[in-house]
Amino acid sequence: MPDDLQQLDEAARSAAASFQARGLTADETTLALLFSEARTHYGWQQRDVTDETLQALYEIAKMGPTSMNQQPMRVVFVRSDQAKDRLEPALLPGNVPKMRQAPVTAILAYDLNFWESLPELFPPNPDAQNIFKNDATAAQVNAFRNGTLQGAYFMLAARAVGLDVGAMSGFDNAKVDEEFFHGTSLKSNFLVNLGYADTSKIFRRLPRLDYDRVCETI
Repeated sequence: MPDDLQQLDEAARSAAASFQARGLTADETTLALLFSEARTHYGWQQRDVTDETLQALYEIAKMGPTSMNQQPMRVVFVRSDQAKDRLEPALLPGNVPKMRQAPVTAILAYDLNFWESLPELFPPNPDAQNIFKNDATAAQVNAFRNGTLQGAYFMLAARAVGLDVGAMSGFDNAKVDEEFFHGTSLKSNFLVNLGYADTSKIFRRLPRLDYDRVCETI
């Protein structure tokens, strides 16, 4: 390993150890913002979401871990009326007003050719792209899995920058792919409405499964 890369690795380990030694945990306000008080929203105030806010969202979301640092998520922010006209035919009828009212609807997609960037993104293994280059099944599984994982980071990052979130899966993926990703290696995953919520549109919080029903230690 070249000396400069070794120095970078040693610096990273030192920084990680120092950070770990601080023993930080999320405070109640942070947990409320991201999880316990956060809601899925269906109505929206007519307040713009700035480009700066969307970029800040992404800069946070991109730091979440993915397998071999694959980073297959791709995002199209649908904001203009013309773009919403293109998206509307793919939605189930009940989701159309949600999308129309939201200041921004993000199409979260994944790139089946994510492996082309692995020499840049995963330099510890210069041959990493060869795992997927000639194995379409492995590429699809990894792109979908890690793209979905990044989608979860994306929603938490949106909340972290003060946006409200309303994820949607009620749409025709094939229609979205034809309209927005024709001729590319991108496939749509799910949609996320973004903005500042009209809280009069939410209803009671739905139940969650208890720990004992979901988890076991063996």
